[in-house]
Amino acid sequence: MRIRTAGVVAVLGLALAASGCGGSGSDKPATKESAKPAGATGKLVIWADDKRTAALKPFAEQFGKENGVTVEVQAVSKDLQTNFVTASQQGSGPDVVVGAHDWIGNLVQNGAIDPVQLAAEQKSGFNETAIKAVTFNGQLYGVPYATENVALIRNTELAPEAPKTIEDLVTAGKKLKAEKKASEILCLQSGQNGDAYHVYPLYTSGGGYLFGTTASGDYDPKDLGVGKPESIAAFQKIAKLGEKGEGALKRSITGENSIATFTGKKCAFLVSGPWAIADAKKANIKYDISPVPGFAGGKEAQPFVGVQAFYVAAKGKNKALAQEFVTNYVTKPELAVALYKAEPRPPALTAAFDQVKGEDPDLAKFSEAGKNGQVLPAIPAMAAIWDPFGKAEAAVIGGADPAKTITAAGKTIAGQIK
Repeated sequence: MRIRTAGVVAVLGLALAASGCGGSGSDKPATKESAKPAGATGKLVIWADDKRTAALKPFAEQFGKENGVTVEVQAVSKDLQTNFVTASQQGSGPDVVVGAHDWIGNLVQNGAIDPVQLAAEQKSGFNETAIKAVTFNGQLYGVPYATENVALIRNTELAPEAPKTIEDLVTAGKKLKAEKKASEILCLQSGQNGDAYHVYPLYTSGGGYLFGTTASGDYDPKDLGVGKPESIAAFQKIAKLGEKGEGALKRSITGENSIATFTGKKCAFLVSGPWAIADAKKANIKYDISPVPGFAGGKEAQPFVGVQAFYVAAKGKNKALAQEFVTNYVTKPELAVALYKAEPRPPALTAAFDQVKGEDPDLAKFSEAGKNGQVLPAIPAMAAIWDPFGKAEAAVIGGADPAKTITAAGKTIAGQIK
């Protein structure tokens, strides 16, 4: 997410074989035999972004041949979620859509997606956090294929050792600046409107939270943490890193230039995700990956963990065929590996992760950096967070009073949630 995470393999293989042959259990997904009649009435249409479309096409074609149907994978380059909801309401949408897990609250609220059915054995083949991320109101709404989270990526020629705290990082970064070896202490994107996603590890380390949780562990929109004392304390710490403090956080570091500043060797430390690695390799940067460090004496820095998933459109024309594709085809390691190669993010399917981790040691490091992260809230109330929180962050980085700024942001968010 740029805004803006041997026994099991054997069990999964048995689950795939069983689901392909059919079953009588109520928790079993639709079989190919039951899907074929629906598919015969038309074609299966899948919407995805450009990169995933290219990776999906050969597998979609194979699925079509196996089921005697036509499958079209259509690229939607911009505003995929919005376009999907609009098309769903008009009855002109796809049968399957690929997107981020934090869409789920909005998609369910708009009646745009159906729950999916995975056998217990199939669920056990996935990263536990990924399954949790696509579960909403107690129901599974998507089949996850990749996880993502930010970590600290550092230029090991400039910074051989991973900093234990954010204060250690600032000390090392200031030393590099004094020695004219770098022009920035830290590349953590903010811009003029802030970036809640990238600053979140520091916010949590400072003690802040977005939403409390219910007894079942779900996020509770009635318990808003923004504007509470914990969030004020967190933003007071963030302010000390800002432009009127240490100068480690700057509004001039944006989503457009943060990675480029790092690959240009102007900054030794970058907070970003797996999507930044291709650029680092292209620039021949010697790098390593470690968890984002927290404040000294503070709580653990917890990044958001995001998941990419496949969803079945509630108003699709071939819903049985869509369920078959999502539950019995997307769960194959071959497809997960192909999607990983299209854009390297840790596969959510354990069998696929194990297959590629040997050739890509970065996967394990990103997973380690996100193992104690927080699942990005998928509840509809999260939509009210991004803009006010981000603008408060940018204002505080620029020198605004933390207490007044985040309290005002909390009131704005609370008003929008109501």
